[in-house]
Amino acid sequence: MRIARFSIDGNVAFGAVEGEGTVESGGLVLDIIKGIPYTDFELSGTKVPLSKVRLLPPVLPNKVVAVSRNYAEHAKELGNEVPEAPVVFFKPTTSVIGPGDAIEFPSFSSELHHEAELAVVIGRMCREVPRERVKDVIFGYTCANDVTARDVQKREAQWARAKGFDTSCPLGPWVETDLDPSDLTVQATVNGEQRQLGRTSDMIRSIEDLVVHITEAMTLLPGDVILTGTPAGVGPLTVGDEVAVTIEGIGTLTNRVIKRG
Repeated sequence: MRIARFSIDGNVAFGAVEGEGTVESGGLVLDIIKGIPYTDFELSGTKVPLSKVRLLPPVLPNKVVAVSRNYAEHAKELGNEVPEAPVVFFKPTTSVIGPGDAIEFPSFSSELHHEAELAVVIGRMCREVPRERVKDVIFGYTCANDVTARDVQKREAQWARAKGFDTSCPLGPWVETDLDPSDLTVQATVNGEQRQLGRTSDMIRSIEDLVVHITEAMTLLPGDVILTGTPAGVGPLTVGDEVAVTIEGIGTLTNRVIKRG
């Protein structure tokens, strides 16, 4: 099931996406959900054309936990070794935007990069999750773009500014709850030109590995997001560019880059 979060007439709700098509092409409707989708929920039967609503980030995470260098070719293209343990960092909630929202080019950077990623959405509070229970704590999957100020990342030891600036974490367009994430195509295009193309089967550490590793240290809450790393092909974004992240079985997340301010 595809679960979207949206606004209409000043109200925010969740809905199940029905029909065939894309955000841009139309043909999709939302069956409004009664309550919050992380627990047992009912469909209201009240349906709204997706074209009549504004899609929001599909979740409002308490935290976004991101993993770096989880694809060997990406580590290589930036001149890095594959780490012995996952490199984990945070993106703040203020970095999260939804489909169609603008990525603001930060004033303190001159080198902005796209990073297409599969995002894991947590469905229940969990800590110290054993490997055999990882699937039980996952709500679903969505597309993410770990937008990075690459020049800032290179010159600052901590990545908080390079990867945590406002609008640096597009998520969407919705959460797919029924998906095998083990071998999906992950790609990014800029102005229609393909930049990144990889498969989740090329991850160095699996989703199970990452959930176990992260929850050894911290509690994850419903709606929290794990970014699982990006395949090779990351590259520059400039003001005016349209960047799209497409993941097999989920859909396409599209955002345009604008000048901040």
